[in-house]
Amino acid sequence: MRIINFLIALITLITFSSCSVYNFTGTGKIDAKSFQVNYFQNNSPLIEPGIERVFTQRLQNLIQNQTNLNLTNTNGDLVYEGEIVDYRISPMTATADQRTSQNRLSITVNVRFTNKNKEADNFEKKFSFYNDYDGANQLVGAKLTENLDIIFERITQDIFNESLAKW
Repeated sequence: MRIINFLIALITLITFSSCSVYNFTGTGKIDAKSFQVNYFQNNSPLIEPGIERVFTQRLQNLIQNQTNLNLTNTNGDLVYEGEIVDYRISPMTATADQRTSQNRLSITVNVRFTNKNKEADNFEKKFSFYNDYDGANQLVGAKLTENLDIIFERITQDIFNESLAKW
């Protein structure tokens, strides 16, 4: 029985020590200690007040929650900056009496990522996502928040994957 317990412990130790460059978020080894997320301006033709602040905070929170990097306002090893370039509401389907039965909210964010320690990782790229909602609803209050949550969760995760997880 002692030999079996010893073998299980040994196999577990070898397994975890051989994968030491990975962590549970899938980021691998990050050659940085700090990051900064500059304020993302809303430059879209249709302006929805406040979404730029919400997006900036969501990106900061995601990186803080999935890495051990320190958030800083200046001189970050990793710098995220850019702008919201499109905020669009489009009718998707109509009823027999020519009313919209479903709308689509689409958001596109242009991101410039700079890694001061590894310039090969730098990029500028647009990230987009959308969510469909009932056309009978106005996109305000809780309905707006619900749609932004869905869209920003996907866009920030895509940015994280592109910049740190390399997926």
